[in-house]
Amino acid sequence: MKKVIVLNKKEGETPLLSLESFRIRHKEYKDVKITYAGRLDPMASGVLVILAGEECKNKEKYLKLDKEYEFEVLFGLSTDTYDILGKIVKCTRQDLVQKELEKSIKNNLKYFKGKFVQSYPLYSSKTVAGKQLFEYARGGEEVEVPEHQVEVKSLKFLKIKKITSKKLLEGIERRVSKVSGDFRQKEIIKIWQKNLKNKDNNFYTASFKIKCGSGTYVRSISNDLGEKIGIPTLALTIVRTKVGKWRK
Repeated sequence: MKKVIVLNKKEGETPLLSLESFRIRHKEYKDVKITYAGRLDPMASGVLVILAGEECKNKEKYLKLDKEYEFEVLFGLSTDTYDILGKIVKCTRQDLVQKELEKSIKNNLKYFKGKFVQSYPLYSSKTVAGKQLFEYARGGEEVEVPEHQVEVKSLKFLKIKKITSKKLLEGIERRVSKVSGDFRQKEIIKIWQKNLKNKDNNFYTASFKIKCGSGTYVRSISNDLGEKIGIPTLALTIVRTKVGKWRK
């Protein structure tokens, strides 16, 4: 029986569901304590490190491991969760010129390299006064969102693509429908449909690779990059490709 197991978490799963699915597939772990070391959002996929038995006591060591991700940023829309599993808060029709957008991206990447202070996303599991931040958000309660220092060791811009409203909506409907659990899915899909259905818009997406320290929120970087540039943005896709020495 392995002490460290590397799973490929599927998009739409919570880490807990991924862990439970593993236990069902591997009966030898039925009565063994297992836990995951490092969360992944429902819309994120990729490497999820699972600890079994006595190795669960070393969870803190695994939580501190560096991570690598590949992610896409969508320009022209932002949500309250900083990814597609959220309510749209800004939607702008931008007559963007690809070369100008690419230049703006490259000019602003410097703000997301090295050590810097990052706010936790309001829709996250960070605990404040005994409650997780997303519980405050869902209840409409005000809360002071804490900050923490993160470190980005490298952030590489890859390429820009264009996507139509129709293709974007089709992808979002399909992907959000995969999500299990209560994440406002039906309400969110309706909002996306209202903003994108029968619209003749084009949007740009940009892809990136990042190497970062523990606790770095890629969807926050996606949102904050847009704030620097002056365009609403969100994380369209996030794939964790590496945790410590373990790769997807």
